Amino acid sequence: MQRSKNDVWVGLFVLTGAVALLFLALKSANLLTLSFDKSYAVVAKFDNIGGLKPRAAVKSAGVIVGRVENITFDDKYYQASVNLAMESRYVFPKDSSLKILTSGLLGEQYIGIEAGADEKNLAAGDVVKQTQSAVVLENLISQFLYSKAADSSGSTTTAPPTGTNEKK
Repeated sequence: MQRSKNDVWVGLFVLTGAVALLFLALKSANLLTLSFDKSYAVVAKFDNIGGLKPRAAVKSAGVIVGRVENITFDDKYYQASVNLAMESRYVFPKDSSLKILTSGLLGEQYIGIEAGADEKNLAAGDVVKQTQSAVVLENLISQFLYSKAADSSGSTTTAPPTGTNEKK
């Protein structure tokens, strides 16, 4: 009887540890967000979202003020439509601007919000029009290489040097 009781307690302890480990894994991978705060939905339109993913953070001054709910493609305007769940305790003016930023050089992407100066605040269902798309590293590299190739092909003709050290 004593051994059976110990087996139950050990099993319960192992099960609790497994649940805690699963919770930590989901939380660290940003796949689980437990928030009981009320939120309001805002939509933002971007030309290019890069690697932005659902449940990515929305930050202002480094503080998480919301999350990306989902991302869809607007085939009427050929833009990405990003639905944001903003925590209701944080309010921003209607003319606020959104940027897709990256944590570090190759880190995950998040949305940064810069507050505007309008007297009216964003409300549920509003569409933010002032957005800046993600900077795609591949595009920057290709533009750099293209400009270097254009510079090297355009400099085949050189003018004779005009020196100030000529003897008279």
